[in-house]
Amino acid sequence: MKVKHLEITKDMSIEDFMKQLEESGVLGAGRIAHATNLLADSMKDEDTKIFLSLAGPMIPGGLRKVVRDLIYQGYVDLIISSGANLTHDLVESFGGRHYISTGQDDETLQDNGMGRIADIYTKSDDFEIFEEEIHKVFEQINEKYDSISIQKFIYEIGMLIDDEESFIATAARKDVPIFAPGLIDCMIGLQLWIYCQDHDFTISAVEDMAYLSDFVYDSKKVTACMLGGGLPKHYTLASNILTGGIDAGIQITLDRSEGGSLSGAPLEEAKSWAKAKKGSNLVTVVGDATVLFPLIVAGALDKIK
Repeated sequence: MKVKHLEITKDMSIEDFMKQLEESGVLGAGRIAHATNLLADSMKDEDTKIFLSLAGPMIPGGLRKVVRDLIYQGYVDLIISSGANLTHDLVESFGGRHYISTGQDDETLQDNGMGRIADIYTKSDDFEIFEEEIHKVFEQINEKYDSISIQKFIYEIGMLIDDEESFIATAARKDVPIFAPGLIDCMIGLQLWIYCQDHDFTISAVEDMAYLSDFVYDSKKVTACMLGGGLPKHYTLASNILTGGIDAGIQITLDRSEGGSLSGAPLEEAKSWAKAKKGSNLVTVVGDATVLFPLIVAGALDKIK
């Protein structure tokens, strides 16, 4: 087959644009089309569970509502997230926001009580409110539990958050479990450590494994959709070793493979570890997930409407 050149026309729809990418079929266009078709097929298949992993600044980078809506609409069955994305979701639930860069240098930002994530700003005032509010949440959970798993802990947080736009709150109400194996490495973890200095309260990562392993065993098929790499990607893939690996996978990453890191590793490498099944449908899309994931989701939703 010949490569068909893209033809961009006035007023073309997302569906038309995605069809153009599919008909081109090569390089980034081909990979985006492959990922879109894979996600659409997984969404339509009642036997497939979709695991979504979130690494990097997905929530402060603008994907909060995309993730929340996928949960609400029933298209995500399980989430594995960095602690930072959970923190930034709660910052907004408590009234804070994320802001567009004005180009100030970093020392000036520090003087002005601002933190920077690439070209995203956060206000220290918002985090001070976060600290006050999260301790109130800890106290309410601690009244019920002396020891709790990370997944159950996040669920209890979600049930206490009155914010329809929160993906944590939406997941709790839709019974979509959220796992965060690196929870201590974020502002939630820091405040939890402070809280535990004078409270009898224990968070157990080991307790998560029973729930997660049962979920994997009860899933006929698993499609993993991984935004970024790191610990969330590994936890997503490693949890599926129990059944011989994922059945399908989409990875959107800017990391390179030459250094040998998991974040940049092509998904095919996962087959050698039985983290992906032989014959599994895998696609790696190289690029910024905050742009490409919404495009892929939009294309997939068009295909299943």
